[in-house]
Amino acid sequence: MIVDVKGLKTHFFTHRGTVKAVDGVDFELRQGECLCLVGESGCGKTVTALSVLRLFDSPPGKIVGGQIRYNDLDLARCPIKQLRQIRGKDIAIVFQEAQSALNPVLTIGDQITEQIKVHLPLNNEQSRDRAKTLLSDMGIPTPETVMHYYPHQLSGGMKQRVLIAMSLSCDPKILIADEPTTAVDVTIKAQILDIFRELKTKRQMSTIFITHDLAVVSEIGDRAVVMYGGKDVETAPVSELIGNPKHPYTEGLIDCLPDMSKSGDRLASIPGTTPNPLELPEGCSFHPRCSKAMGICSHVEPSKTKISDGHFVCCHLYT
Repeated sequence: MIVDVKGLKTHFFTHRGTVKAVDGVDFELRQGECLCLVGESGCGKTVTALSVLRLFDSPPGKIVGGQIRYNDLDLARCPIKQLRQIRGKDIAIVFQEAQSALNPVLTIGDQITEQIKVHLPLNNEQSRDRAKTLLSDMGIPTPETVMHYYPHQLSGGMKQRVLIAMSLSCDPKILIADEPTTAVDVTIKAQILDIFRELKTKRQMSTIFITHDLAVVSEIGDRAVVMYGGKDVETAPVSELIGNPKHPYTEGLIDCLPDMSKSGDRLASIPGTTPNPLELPEGCSFHPRCSKAMGICSHVEPSKTKISDGHFVCCHLYT
């Protein structure tokens, strides 16, 4: 494995109380695989990914427990100077909002070459040539012209491709993608997913792909971690997760997928809303919304149970 996360806890200490955004997450990322973090908004997916590189605001955020092993280094506790050498070079991230992630007053070329100059021994001309090649690889026409554009001159899909090009500028070993298909149309979405498939095939790149869409998971994922209430509630190979889900929350997410064979039927939904991270329910966080909840679910947190090789679930139905 290339990254091993054990018992990760990232809390935010605010004037209203402690937000347990990530509260005991375990997963491992293997060489050349695409690991998907899945769940509704507010379940802790993004904070988990940001914790790998400690990119959240501190204060108020702080990793209060667990470890993030990368090679022989614990990224949760290593000096920030050492972590800066890893950010962008060994582990890169594609942020969710391309418009917010790009600097509006710098050209696309300047933003890509800045990272290249920080981590690679290349001069200005070599850096710009590399940037143009990356833009071309992302399917952007006339990269020489786009290098001189500002973010507002590009469409949403083009900006997302620029972000991916920036993340690949130093040939990272690991790529974290935070919902890169959000706010783009279906055509651009398909093209972006093709880019990630190609990265996996040609570069053997390890990817952590964050999404709320199980249809996307089934297309590009090798394994998936389902998150709820800041915890990992089910982990399994994607084919097994889709075909044999065990946690009621996972079952609910799958039931919400559109089924063309049932045209005219209303889409299923999970009742209720995600819990307030300031006031998480006792026991299993999902029990107020769960149709299979038992008495024990409201006051005892379920432990992790092995269903089969590589398939784990946190649910009292299997303890």
